[in-house]
Amino acid sequence: MPQRNSIWCLALVVAVLALAAALTASGCAPANTPTPIPTPASRQTAIPAGAVKVAPADDPWPPVATAGWSQPVPLGAPVNTAGAEDSPFITSDGQTLYFFFTPDVQVPAEKQLFDGVTGIWMAQRAGDSWTGPTWVNLAEPGEAHLDGCACAWNDLLYFCSARVGNYRDVDMLVARWAGDHWADVRNLGQQLNVDYQMGEMHITADGRAICFGSRRPSGLGGADLWLVERVGDGWGAPVNLGPAVNTPGDEDRPFISADGQELWFDGTSRQGRPGPAVFRSVRQPDGTWEPAEEIVSTFAGEPTLTPDGRTLVFVHHYFSADLGRMIEADLYVTRRLEP
Repeated sequence: MPQRNSIWCLALVVAVLALAAALTASGCAPANTPTPIPTPASRQTAIPAGAVKVAPADDPWPPVATAGWSQPVPLGAPVNTAGAEDSPFITSDGQTLYFFFTPDVQVPAEKQLFDGVTGIWMAQRAGDSWTGPTWVNLAEPGEAHLDGCACAWNDLLYFCSARVGNYRDVDMLVARWAGDHWADVRNLGQQLNVDYQMGEMHITADGRAICFGSRRPSGLGGADLWLVERVGDGWGAPVNLGPAVNTPGDEDRPFISADGQELWFDGTSRQGRPGPAVFRSVRQPDGTWEPAEEIVSTFAGEPTLTPDGRTLVFVHHYFSADLGRMIEADLYVTRRLEP
């Protein structure tokens, strides 16, 4: 049975292995010659001509929400397409949605590096919907890169990237909003990327802590969630969130609610459903987390929450009926029903 990993994650890990070759191979660019970054194309025009948009009625493995939450539905146009939308993140003011996009999940990662559309996209709130997304450029001209898993905090955008100069295949980086563009892109450094082996992360609304997924040693098995707190200008030692959250399976891709009281993440379904599921754990008065509850099951992951805590956005991957092939991915929504 296939386990769902983020589309961007699968692409990024492979991409770095091909990065140097892609820069120097015949048909790309000779050695020491910058490879131009193409002007971002329309997402729609980049999607293969034969691609078919999967509708919920045609989905053999639809996501299922627990009691107290509405039946999950696609976020809809103009965000979702017949390509793959993944890795959503809603900012703390609820006005901006970041997500990862690639036009075809079957395209090799080394080709995604130069297709002009694969990467991070951004949409703005427009009433009950979102504006047409725009591409987020986080590289200089000539710099081959593949970016994903955006997490915004104030004027900073944290993201993971496969690019030359990394410590690892995929590192965490940060950029600063300079009024009309992203600037000052820098690697988060050896402590977070190498010593702590930080994966997808979420910084708390007060900026005092980072929760992240990692397969670093001393965990409970698979990927675990860890927390580091700010100490001066740096970060303290990682603390494992313990057995109320972590299991011998995988727990990853965290999101902490704006009030700091709910921890959301994805991991191996504990109900035996295919693919990962979205979980929620509530903070207790003593600061610990209560045992996690499975909120959305069946190929559901990467949760993000609106500031009022009422709407959950996550990614759902469409698989064939025999579970042998991933077809595409959409952003989905479920809403809290209880008061």
